[in-house]
Amino acid sequence: MILYPSCKINLGLHILHKRTDGFHELDTCMFEVPLYDILEIIPSTKFEFSSSGMEIPGDSQNNLCIKAFNIIQNKHDIPNIKMHLHKQIPMGGGLGGGSSDGTYVLKMLNTIFKLNLSNSTLEEYASLLGSDCAFFVNAGSQIAKGRGEKLTPIHLNLNGYYIKIVNIGIHISTPDAYNGIEFQQHEKTITEIINSDISSWKENLKNDFEHSVFKKHAILSDLKKELYEEGAIYASMSGSGSTMYAIYKELPKSEKFKQLNPVYEIIKKL
Repeated sequence: MILYPSCKINLGLHILHKRTDGFHELDTCMFEVPLYDILEIIPSTKFEFSSSGMEIPGDSQNNLCIKAFNIIQNKHDIPNIKMHLHKQIPMGGGLGGGSSDGTYVLKMLNTIFKLNLSNSTLEEYASLLGSDCAFFVNAGSQIAKGRGEKLTPIHLNLNGYYIKIVNIGIHISTPDAYNGIEFQQHEKTITEIINSDISSWKENLKNDFEHSVFKKHAILSDLKKELYEEGAIYASMSGSGSTMYAIYKELPKSEKFKQLNPVYEIIKKL
């Protein structure tokens, strides 16, 4: 079985306060983007995991695809599988590609082994993998609260717009991004802002991580300014960064940022 795990951007991200459990209370809109990895799973006599495409750093036992298999096998006693991931979504940049891969493993195993797990159960399992994993059970556009696992669908039609995704290779760890947070006051919720006209997003739709991240990495602030100069309706950092994205009415130019030496740049029609 072959499926194509997608990724997401954060349309606004309010960090409201630190919780007693050590996590932070969030308010954000996660929006699915048509940029995909490729994941294949087939039954096997022994467990195997392999990958191609972009190199996946770190210990393989920390890979969310393997963790997802372990969750399902421990809870439902499924047989072994052979799994191959072709990685195309940039890692560690706030796009949730790894989270999507892990969640798609849950969904695929549910189908392959006819486990008949409900979406709510899959979301519960996905939340064991990470805070933004549950989003990818249904994807689309959803308001995420709590630590990212409390999801509510929201109608958001960006069909016909273009999105440019740019990553210039700066690594920002999520703990470091949170350590620099200065809690902001927010007059409106993310839902209220998203439901307003897209022309108002530039002034009102904020990612709270930008305040601290841009202090350390001014080049990202410069990149955001250039995205607007190029004609973007809205530009932002996704998640805790460092991937930047911009939304356009018309097809943007693709050679604008060569002077910044982006390691990844792609334009997609939504």
